[in-house]
Amino acid sequence: MWWLIAAVGLGIPLVVTAMPEFGMFAVGAVAGAVVAALGGGTVPQVLVFVLVSVALIAVVRPIAARHRQQRPQLASGVDALRGRQAVVLERVDGSGGRIKLAGEVWSARTLDGDQVYEVGRQVDVVEIDGATAVVI
Repeated sequence: MWWLIAAVGLGIPLVVTAMPEFGMFAVGAVAGAVVAALGGGTVPQVLVFVLVSVALIAVVRPIAARHRQQRPQLASGVDALRGRQAVVLERVDGSGGRIKLAGEVWSARTLDGDQVYEVGRQVDVVEIDGATAVVI
């Protein structure tokens, strides 16, 4: 019974702090409860708790760390607009203009202030600066 209470007690900080180690200790406590239900003594219960908890931390924690470090491969928002092509709707130069990008009309300016793009020309979006597309 005490092992199940410990498992619940360890589950609470897991939810509050989002630290997966508490969940691994809770699973170890459940394993200790199983040993107790099978009639194991105090020493085997504690050993099973420690072994299961340490094994989970040793195996699961490095896998979780690798997944946390990976960046998502799918770009969204303005990041998805970089590198896309657009069509010039109004003359675009270093001070401004308009383009049609991804079905929407955007204000735009050239990356090189001396460059000028006329209506109908296709341009590439280099970056998004606020609500302005920077094009080449």
